[in-house]
This record gives sequence, structure tokens and C-alpha cells, in this order.
Amino acid sequence: MSEQSKTVRMFVNGQAMSGGSINFALKDAKFLGATSTAARYRFYSVRDEFPGLWPVEQGGQSIPGELYEVTYAQLRDSLLPNEPTELELGVIEMEDGSGSLSMKMRAEEIEAEGVVDITNEGGWLKYLARKA
Repeated sequence: MSEQSKTVRMFVNGQAMSGGSINFALKDAKFLGATSTAARYRFYSVRDEFPGLWPVEQGGQSIPGELYEVTYAQLRDSLLPNEPTELELGVIEMEDGSGSLSMKMRAEEIEAEGVVDITNEGGWLKYLARKA
């Protein structure tokens, strides 16, 4: 199997989800379905432009999103170049205990201006709907 055809799982929870402004970056990826993280994360809105996950030891919740199967080439060439600089690639725990790649907040961005904890809002789409 060539490097170009090897795949990894990628959890998305914001603008890369279906209907989001950067979902085009996943057009050739295989959609595996709606799912959620383990209850180990806080969830933040950054200037109401995009969200970010942050792992915590206590007080975390399960965050909803979508899971995709992507090739390394899709990840490298399409998705990651479209992600905001406030986020970085990491490995997270899913609700079933398995792991997945996902974007998460950079540590230095948690206290930045315009960053608001939206963990209790039920996910990015529900948060945006409430704001509208």
C-alpha cells in the first residue's frame, strides 16, 4: 500500500463538518458518520469564527462532530492548510474509547481575546443556531 493510499481517522467539530465553510477540504474523504468525543474536553468558540477542543482532566464533556477517513495526502494538502492557526493537529479520545486525529486549541490561544467557553452549548452547530 502506498503512502498516498494509507488512511487515518479525522474527527471534525466545526467549519469542516458537512455544510461548513471548509468542508470542501474533505470532499474526497470517506464520511464515517456523526459521533462524539469522550467526555474529556472543553469546547471554545474563537471569535465566533470556528471552535476548538481542549483536553481537561476534570470538568470535560463529550463534544459532537463528524468522523472521516482521510488519506495522508488529503490531510496534508487539503484539510490542514485550511485550518486556522489557533488550532493544531492532535490525537483525541472518542466516545467509544478509540483514538482519532483532530484539531485542538493551541495552549497559548485559550486565554486569547475573543475565545469563549461553549462547552455547555451542545456543539458548534447548536451554538451557531442559538446565536443566529
